[in-house]
Amino acid sequence: VDYFERGHRKRVQIYMEQENDWDRDLLLDPAWEKQQRKTFTAWCNSHLRKSGTQIENIEEDFRDGLKLMLLLEVISGERLPKPERGKMRVHKINNVNKALDFIASKGVKLVSIGAEEIVDGNAKMTLGMIWTIILRFAIQDISVDETSAKEGLLLWCQRKTAPYKNVNVQNFHISWKDGLAFNALIHRHRPDLIDYDRLRKDDPVTNLNNAFEVAEKHLDIPKMLDAEDIVNTARPDEKAIMTYVSSFYHAFSGAQKAETAANRICKVLAVNQENELMMEDYEKLASELLEWIRRTIPWLQNRTQEKTVNDMQAKQEDFRDYRCVHKPPKVQEKCQLEISFNTLQTKLRLSNRPAFMPSEGRMVSDINGAWHTLEGAEKGYEEWILSEIRRLERLEHLAEKFHQKAAIHESWTDGKEAMLTQKDYETSTLSEVKALLRKHEAFESDLAAHQDRVEQIAAIAQELNELDYYDSASVNARCQKICDQWDTLGAFTQSRKESLERTEKQLESIDELYLEYAKRAAPFNNWMEGAMEDLQDMFIVHNIEEIQGLITAHEQFKSTLAEANKEREAIQAIQAEVQKIAQSNGIKLSGANPYTTITPESIDGKWEKAMAMVPLRDNALQDELNKQNSNDTLRAKFATQANTVGAYIQAKMEEIGRISIEMNGTLEDQLTNLKEYQLTIMSYMPEINTLEGYHQLIQEALIFDNQYTSYTMEHLRVGWEQLLTTIARTINEVENQILTRDAKGISQEQLYEYRASFNHFDKDHSGALMAEEFKACLISLGYDVENEKQGDSEFTRIMGIVDPNGSGAVTFQAFIDFMSRETTDTDTADQVIASFKILAADKSFITAEELRRELPPDQAEYCIARMAPYSGADAVPGALDYMSFSTALYGESDL
Repeated sequence: VDYFERGHRKRVQIYMEQENDWDRDLLLDPAWEKQQRKTFTAWCNSHLRKSGTQIENIEEDFRDGLKLMLLLEVISGERLPKPERGKMRVHKINNVNKALDFIASKGVKLVSIGAEEIVDGNAKMTLGMIWTIILRFAIQDISVDETSAKEGLLLWCQRKTAPYKNVNVQNFHISWKDGLAFNALIHRHRPDLIDYDRLRKDDPVTNLNNAFEVAEKHLDIPKMLDAEDIVNTARPDEKAIMTYVSSFYHAFSGAQKAETAANRICKVLAVNQENELMMEDYEKLASELLEWIRRTIPWLQNRTQEKTVNDMQAKQEDFRDYRCVHKPPKVQEKCQLEISFNTLQTKLRLSNRPAFMPSEGRMVSDINGAWHTLEGAEKGYEEWILSEIRRLERLEHLAEKFHQKAAIHESWTDGKEAMLTQKDYETSTLSEVKALLRKHEAFESDLAAHQDRVEQIAAIAQELNELDYYDSASVNARCQKICDQWDTLGAFTQSRKESLERTEKQLESIDELYLEYAKRAAPFNNWMEGAMEDLQDMFIVHNIEEIQGLITAHEQFKSTLAEANKEREAIQAIQAEVQKIAQSNGIKLSGANPYTTITPESIDGKWEKAMAMVPLRDNALQDELNKQNSNDTLRAKFATQANTVGAYIQAKMEEIGRISIEMNGTLEDQLTNLKEYQLTIMSYMPEINTLEGYHQLIQEALIFDNQYTSYTMEHLRVGWEQLLTTIARTINEVENQILTRDAKGISQEQLYEYRASFNHFDKDHSGALMAEEFKACLISLGYDVENEKQGDSEFTRIMGIVDPNGSGAVTFQAFIDFMSRETTDTDTADQVIASFKILAADKSFITAEELRRELPPDQAEYCIARMAPYSGADAVPGALDYMSFSTALYGESDL
């Protein structure tokens, strides 16, 4: 070989020992030199034609270094030092050295390639230099999935040709010999240029010529090899094939960038579409819940009074149905709404989007405020129902008592006016007048005894008016009639008394015995009537003490019966004495006692009737005592269950607070444990239902107090709802932490470290860090926020991120978001703008046609519907502004 004959054997040996085995290949197979010469020449011409220069003999044309420097300027886009135009050998060597120095400045290690060999026209050294240039400027920068240069180019070829039959690219020599791989690359990117299914593996020359001609005609890739050179060589030259294939890679790299840009935009738009769907769902659910609250509150605020206890109890039953049937689903909706809001905000933060601001009046705080108003209305409505039931019970009792006393009084006054207005004394004898006077005195005594009853009737009527009794008009009319009649009776009584007293002077004697009878019989008769009235009196009590007081009073009454019976026997003895005197003296009695209408028979009849009422009263009081004992038992049952449920809720709330700050296992383990814990809590629901059953029985029994417990059903309901909401919120926080970890690539160890730091400075275990606690935590993590002007400014900036509402406290979720934002990268508006710019071929606008060509249909239409028209100086009809659209995705402008 000429090379060895020139005495450069040592240099060849050194060059062949390097990583680049280019010269060794030439020595093994001279056919490869021919393929490289043809390929390298075509490759150089494909770049030099932009400057109007071509080469024909690669070693001759590069000897003076001028075309070599021009080639380097074209492919690098940089200016080289000014070449020397002289034709002396030293000028040529200087030009070549300038080119070699430029190549070395790009990080290329030149092994045993000197300017003298290039100037002397050494073909092999010249080919080696050209290969070094191709490797650096055409192949080295190829990067596919963390592989580069030759491996990256091979991986790109494998991926692009994977779907094609009879193609299996494993190298850059044998795999390309049948020509199918070249055709597959073209068809993959431009299927309109090649009918791949018509190619045959057994016709490699046709396949190769087809690919080379199509590439030269349509892809501006010059023909670098002859099909026969490849087919007639057992193993085509690897460097020639790599050079040819790299031209295909660069020809299609624009499509690759467009595909990458389209994928990025699709990802960003998919996130935005999902977030918008969640926003729409939140708005819909919030509107429906607020509308339900708006409809429900007026119903709870309605204070239309009913006339009877039964009507009010029907309202109470409707309210109980609302509490047990209609409200629980709304409690779940409210909880789900809060969870959805928190999840949405977390996703927006993770995707570097602006926080979601619901429509006016639909914030979580607005819903909580409306819910608080609803619960206040519930409490007021329930209290009003109970007070109304008490009022109506009292009214019905008083009305019954009024009518009973009025009926007794009206029965007593019946005929009294006629009796008082008659003038029978004018034609009566002296004895008869005296008798009439005594009778009138007895009537006055009776009248005075009835004064108390009239006052009671008036007092009851007054109370009915004060309690707003619905039939007060008829009560007032009847009361007024009784009072007017009573005044008339008083006037008539006084008038008759005066008449009898005037006549008394004309009368001499009065039957003293009848008079004594009348005087004693009248009070006793009134006592019996009063006793019978008391024995028939209705009563209403609410506890054991009240019924025991009535029983004590009744026992005291029974203790007076023996004395009363003696009085009855004494009165009857007076009547017996009258009969005895008459019989003894032969006196014929005229008939009834002239001083009273009360007969001994009526006294005995009323006595027997009163005695019959006593055991009935005993039974009624005993039944009420049994009822109150039963009510007390019901109070005790409710209290026992309420105390148990209250303690359970308190304990579980404390457990959840402790679990939320502990770190036991991975976040998935914590989430699983929390959901199992939630199921455990939900399994306690039968105990709540049991308590609701006791509460319903208490309300049906009209029990209004309970000395055995401080818990009320309302208090326990609120506690239970708060417990369910707290566990659901805790689960949601862990889910959001998982979202943050997965989206930001945070390891489990980092989360443990964040939680340990947070818990360490959360001294009061409140689940949030106050400003000073958060500052100490930041200092421990290496942030420069000490108490100086610059440190205070940095701390204020960080607090503005983690506590945008200025509450003065930092939650663990806000702490994680800040730390993940500090340690990970996210998509930005600038990245999306750069991707759109690639799709738009570097224009400042994009068209609907370009969007539909590069993006999936639904996302293309999504962009078209939201992009504003482009108004720049270079605008064309239908131009769309992708820059303002991209910044709006990240909250930097408005859509």
